[in-house]
Amino acid sequence: MSQQPVPPAGKPAPRTSRPTVAKQKLASIRFRCSLQNTILDVLKARPGWVEVTNEGGSWDFYWADVWWMKEIFDRAYLEDQMRINHFRNHYELTRKNLMVKNLKRLRRQLERDSGKVEAQKCDFFPATFELPSEYHIFVDEFRRNPGSIWIMKPIAKSQGKGIFLFKRLKDITDWKRGVEYQPQLQQVDGTQPIETYVVQHYIENPYLIGGRKFDIRVYVLVTSYNPLKVYLYRSGFARFANNRYSLDTIDDNYIHLTNVAIQKTAPDYDPEKGCKWSTQQLRMYLTAKHGQQNVNTLFQQMTNIFILSLQSCQRVIINDKHCFELYGYDILIDSNLKPWLIEINASPSLTASNQEDYDLKFGLLNDVLNVLDLENRLTGKEKKVGLFDLMWDDGPVFLDEGGMEDVVSLQTASTNANLGCINDRLENLREIYQTAEALKKLS
Repeated sequence: MSQQPVPPAGKPAPRTSRPTVAKQKLASIRFRCSLQNTILDVLKARPGWVEVTNEGGSWDFYWADVWWMKEIFDRAYLEDQMRINHFRNHYELTRKNLMVKNLKRLRRQLERDSGKVEAQKCDFFPATFELPSEYHIFVDEFRRNPGSIWIMKPIAKSQGKGIFLFKRLKDITDWKRGVEYQPQLQQVDGTQPIETYVVQHYIENPYLIGGRKFDIRVYVLVTSYNPLKVYLYRSGFARFANNRYSLDTIDDNYIHLTNVAIQKTAPDYDPEKGCKWSTQQLRMYLTAKHGQQNVNTLFQQMTNIFILSLQSCQRVIINDKHCFELYGYDILIDSNLKPWLIEINASPSLTASNQEDYDLKFGLLNDVLNVLDLENRLTGKEKKVGLFDLMWDDGPVFLDEGGMEDVVSLQTASTNANLGCINDRLENLREIYQTAEALKKLS
């Protein structure tokens, strides 16, 4: 499989046993990795990076699974230079019920501090309730919206597992008696609670392309929560359902769920073609259909979703200088070009479905490492690293005057967020490394 090249790291400086400066250059970078997919390929391809395979070996970078964060992180001693790919309580944003709880709290705070108009900026997630704790509140809302479709999701599962749509309260009663729910009630000591679900108002008017529903996977990198520092990756993809959209049946997952894990089981699924468009393709299509200004507004609204959702949990996330997080946002667009936040993933899939998907994820993960800059090759002032744009640094980040990007409008001309815009990734890396090296020589 082809791999995108990484610019050479240059001659490293000698390493002391206890670095006194976080950005000190390392002689070699020792890494561990819990996964056996694209991220491992990227780490092995980095010049000067050496894999540590023994459990007790010292490391500088660890791409860990969430189990390690839960069981080991609190007891581990981390040296200054060490970096790890999760924050301690990352689930505050990525577990479906906690995400909604934090967003609702932010909305109440905005309404209290700035009024209802400002609070409306948080109206980007469907009406959502936690079950069983908010069952009676949900029933009241259900009865106020007769004939509506609702979607049920387990809070801590991924890849579309356990999700179903329903129209009648009786459907929930039948489901609670079924095999998906009943095992949770069979604990001998009675101490384990019933599995928590969220129930959401289903968005019945999704934007369709070729008659098919889709959502958009967007990658957002957070290197700090206090102060909040956020990068947006320009590339991502739209994931299409395999079958044409219809409300005539709500039981067909090939119509209503866009998860690749589900769609690839369809009888006529083509693994080479898949069901994906690049974000660049999607942006060009929407621009041709609806005009540049409308599409710029849409993508700016998506940018607002990323920032507001991160701000909603900023005070509760345990910030740690050793930690970073690569989030996978799932965004749905409705027929009015309004974006909706569906969910946020702390461990977005890094397994490629085809060569194009592999190339995208290989470049993405390489750019994550470029932003983290364990090699100490950057100045720390860069607003663009590869395909990552710095869009928030304790406040909104703007383009340098005269530095207009590929697609701009009066509303977004100054904002350093360019999702779906075209950029030469390798050329950018060459330029920023040359500039950083020249500036360091001058200083």
